[in-house]
Amino acid sequence: MTLLRVENVTKRFGGITANEAISFQFDEGKIIGLIGPNGAGKTTLFNCIAGSASPTSGQIWLGNRDITGLPPEQCAQAGVARTFQIARTFTSMSAIENVMVGGFLSDRSVSRVRSEAMKLLALVNLAHQAEKPASSMTISEQRRLAVARALAIRPRLLLMDEVMAGLNPTEVREMVTAVCKIRDLGISCLIVEHVLEGIMPIADSIVVLDYGKKIADGTPAQVSNDAAVIAAYLGDE
Repeated sequence: MTLLRVENVTKRFGGITANEAISFQFDEGKIIGLIGPNGAGKTTLFNCIAGSASPTSGQIWLGNRDITGLPPEQCAQAGVARTFQIARTFTSMSAIENVMVGGFLSDRSVSRVRSEAMKLLALVNLAHQAEKPASSMTISEQRRLAVARALAIRPRLLLMDEVMAGLNPTEVREMVTAVCKIRDLGISCLIVEHVLEGIMPIADSIVVLDYGKKIADGTPAQVSNDAAVIAAYLGDE
């Protein structure tokens, strides 16, 4: 079943076009990479899908539901969760309390939400840090914590914005393992990423943006050998 369908989405800021007529779709239970040089329009497209921004034109469908222009809380209720480039944790709260915040979107039972939060912390290898203040966690830990909190809303689609950026090889492997576990739960992941060695081996397909336009869409092998992609990353020479 098609989970996400993006149809001719354009987003303009005054005279600047950040996204121009972008279209792609993918099925449930897939990992999709969204890549491109800096300024390609990746985060703007994320914002449109998650409800932080409204497309100037075009439509976005989650399953059979048109979520175009819905505010973030309604997108979350529909089944879209996201993380940000800079992990936005509640620093005065413990790891498990951070995750429980997401759980309360759909459940008011403290015991059930806490139990589910522990399972999600285990999923991202943070169960042993459940009572640790978020403020004392490393960047890698905070990013995995943000992923666990996003999962607590029980999404069908998880948007992950550069969760591997700035991590060392061991931390990248930890994040890759977490993403694969999430996919195995049947949750689709759309991932903006610059760390290609992290996303390429696990993605089912890759969408490539450049200057706000989609220039390629296919398997990792296909886009890696695409002339337009090579030019976008390495130049024409």
